Amino acid sequence: MPPAASDDSDESGRHGDDSDSGRRHDRLRREPTPGSHNSLWGWPSIRSPLRVAVNYLVVWLIRVSPSLRLKNWLLRRLGATIGTGVSWGLEATPDVFWPELISVGDHAIIGYDATLLCHEFLQSEYRLGEVVVGERAMIGAGVTVLPGVEIGAGAQVAANSLVVRDVPAGETVAGVPAAPVDHGDADTESATDH
Repeated sequence: MPPAASDDSDESGRHGDDSDSGRRHDRLRREPTPGSHNSLWGWPSIRSPLRVAVNYLVVWLIRVSPSLRLKNWLLRRLGATIGTGVSWGLEATPDVFWPELISVGDHAIIGYDATLLCHEFLQSEYRLGEVVVGERAMIGAGVTVLPGVEIGAGAQVAANSLVVRDVPAGETVAGVPAAPVDHGDADTESATDH
């Protein structure tokens, strides 16, 4: 498993603004790296290798199965909280190490090849955090959501975005890192292109 990406926040967990909203770092559980190597080397002492192997096989089936019912059933067996009518796209990947930290609300869409990470293996520590996706939220294709992030009800995350902060209910975000999209500017650009 490759280590999870970390966002660009400083040591205090701040994201460059003074707002307390969207600060996932406040919700992360931090544990020191076991041993003398980086934390990924210590994963077998952190999480049962048998549990991770079983999770990996089930996640593989979730990724390739075309059946939404089977995907949701398997995600629940892994301990994830999955609402009614959730659509989990092909190749979308729940966290393999800690899938039980994922919660997806009713009728949410997790797009093709999206990844929901609940852990980060770093040099001197590893971090764990829940990923919460609200009802009717839409996560686009190729999106990566980092641990501790909450995506509000009805929020939309554009394809190929990296979500490092909370997304408020009903908001649309895009980019790396994901930031709010100003719909007025997008409409103006579309109108002037023709």
